[in-house]
Amino acid sequence: MCGRYAQAQGIEEIVEQFALDGSVIDHSLPINWNIAPTNEIYIIRAGAGRVLDSASWGVIAPWQKNTVEARASQSHAINARSESIHEKPTFRQAFRSSRCLIPASGYYEWATSLGQYPPKQPFYIHSDRQLSIAGIWSTWKSESGEQIQSAAIITREAVGKLATIHSRMPVMMPPERWDRWLDPTLRDIDEVTSLMQLSEPDKGLRAHPVSARVNLVANNGAQLIEEIELGEPETLF
Repeated sequence: MCGRYAQAQGIEEIVEQFALDGSVIDHSLPINWNIAPTNEIYIIRAGAGRVLDSASWGVIAPWQKNTVEARASQSHAINARSESIHEKPTFRQAFRSSRCLIPASGYYEWATSLGQYPPKQPFYIHSDRQLSIAGIWSTWKSESGEQIQSAAIITREAVGKLATIHSRMPVMMPPERWDRWLDPTLRDIDEVTSLMQLSEPDKGLRAHPVSARVNLVANNGAQLIEEIELGEPETLF
């Protein structure tokens, strides 16, 4: 799964790098090297072309009755499995009609006991450019009438060297597929699913071990992505 990630760019940089047609938010979100569930995040969605928007990380299911329950449910819906997203009640409607891209500078993953690294060792996974992660988004209306946008990252089985760290990885969406992926009129499940299938899903991705300081949400800053030597003493502080 992907439970934390980093975003170190503001609106102008994202608009330029993703060749967006505009933004519906007028302020940059804070630079965040340790984005956690329920945090406000950037999403790229269909609008007047491709536009930048924001949403709370973790999809709120349409049947949630009140804000307290809705917010509590989000941490359980930050990731949607590509293999079953079209079937799961929480995700299936958004998958059909409101897909998005989630821009990220990189993401964190923790080694499992099935890989070659010490269990729970955090890694930072990134590329030479901003990652364009496949996602879904939806709007939920609270009991007071407030409309809350929420989003989830789509994941798939990990491949290559990433599979030696963790069994899952985010689905990356290449630029030539952005417009089709974001098209809300595309509702054919087979075609939408095919857009997530890449011959080299880990192309360009690199991973290195980082400090266990990332385990604590309160910790932030560019030092979290600095590479460490495995085996050196680590603390949360």
